[in-house]
Amino acid sequence: METTPVETPRGKDGQWRTGPEIVPLGDRALLVRFGKNLDDAANRAALILAARLRDEPIAGVVEVVPSLVSVLVRYDPGQITPMRLSGELSLRLNGPGPVGQARTHRIGVQFDGPDIAEVASALGLQVDAFIEAHNCSDLRVLTTGFAPGFVYCGFHDGSLVVPRRAEVRQQVPAGSVLFAAGQTAITATDIPTGWHVIGRTDFRNFDPALDPPTRLRAGDHIAFEALR
Repeated sequence: METTPVETPRGKDGQWRTGPEIVPLGDRALLVRFGKNLDDAANRAALILAARLRDEPIAGVVEVVPSLVSVLVRYDPGQITPMRLSGELSLRLNGPGPVGQARTHRIGVQFDGPDIAEVASALGLQVDAFIEAHNCSDLRVLTTGFAPGFVYCGFHDGSLVVPRRAEVRQQVPAGSVLFAAGQTAITATDIPTGWHVIGRTDFRNFDPALDPPTRLRAGDHIAFEALR
């Protein structure tokens, strides 16, 4: 099966453009890709499609997994062909739509990470001013994944963008609050990372004893608060 471009409207301007692409992944999955780079429009489009697939399920689809700019759709080839599934997905890609009922979570953070002074300096700010700018508006959960419960939150104002670290830390503990590329992330397990570590939180977005094991959903809003 070849990659299939789909005509679909995106953004608030109502302009039509080419995309997304429906890409086969093996013989049991299709990937709907809304862009090659992360941006707000591509992320929102991925969340909208995932929400539609939850609200309007397709017979034969066994799993829907949204990511930053794409949606993985696993299917049972005994119930639906990839061509039929591609057609059903195309129908659900047309027109704007809601992401679903977003929830707001308040997460307290001790902003005392080993990289916070370096990050603030790179942005031309004092540490307190950086914390204030970081927390001045809610962020949106762009996706979860990479590691169990790992949360990507975005997007910060363009004045708060720094690249990732030149060197990877071999391990940071669960609850680390990370910052890079206009995003804030929260770890739920001990992991290596190239993000800047700006703080820590008691919040954990992963508990394998629960169903579902994660508390946050893509599209939820996060309000970060500084703990003193």
